[in-house]
Amino acid sequence: MIKVGDREVAWRPGMTLADLLEEALEDGDFYAVVRLDGKLVSRPNFATTKVADGAQVELIPMVAGG
Repeated sequence: MIKVGDREVAWRPGMTLADLLEEALEDGDFYAVVRLDGKLVSRPNFATTKVADGAQVELIPMVAGG
């Protein structure tokens, strides 16, 4: 299992951050950066960043302003 914020999401072998956001979250496109086990990962790297079983993921939403 993967801990995403305060909820648990099923893990599968080979899962990437892109997979996790697409499969487990309805608003996955809203996140430009996530913290994976304490390390920041930006959207360009989501498709190549593997998520280990037991990982801790913190979602960081995009913020816009002026």
